[in-house]
Amino acid sequence: MPYELLSYDREKAAEYARRWAFARNPAYYDFNAIGGDCTNFASQCIFAGAGVMNFTPVYGWFYRSASDRTAAWTGVEYLYNFLTSNEGAGPFAEVVPPERLEIGDIVQLGRETGDFYHSPVVVGFSGRNILVAAHSYDAFGKTLASYRAPVTRGLHILGVRKEG
Repeated sequence: MPYELLSYDREKAAEYARRWAFARNPAYYDFNAIGGDCTNFASQCIFAGAGVMNFTPVYGWFYRSASDRTAAWTGVEYLYNFLTSNEGAGPFAEVVPPERLEIGDIVQLGRETGDFYHSPVVVGFSGRNILVAAHSYDAFGKTLASYRAPVTRGLHILGVRKEG
């Protein structure tokens, strides 16, 4: 299937994060009470900048409702798997070191065991400090360095594919 390659609007992603960092968009379920809302929020920010979902059952990346969504929309590891392996519609990314992150990218925080548990969104920089927004522990403009995660991985969004 032919795809049109679109650019990822990083400013729209960051503006969405600013608007909803301390609130909840009523168009999306708040998953805080059932495991956390961080990756749901990250996906919302990515969608604000991408504008395209991937409606592939099971392995895609979409949200229609709390009960009609893929695991990649709300699960840390599933979002990583989708973004780094997506060859179809929607956003796609590569793993990069922190110094290559840009506004609108995702940072995932993990334990020494390699278990990743949090997905903040990059919203700016202050000197060498990366500033992020997140849900679960709501934040906007929080320094990445203030998190006590032994392992981090950066997901740099390269672009977006739309069915042509």
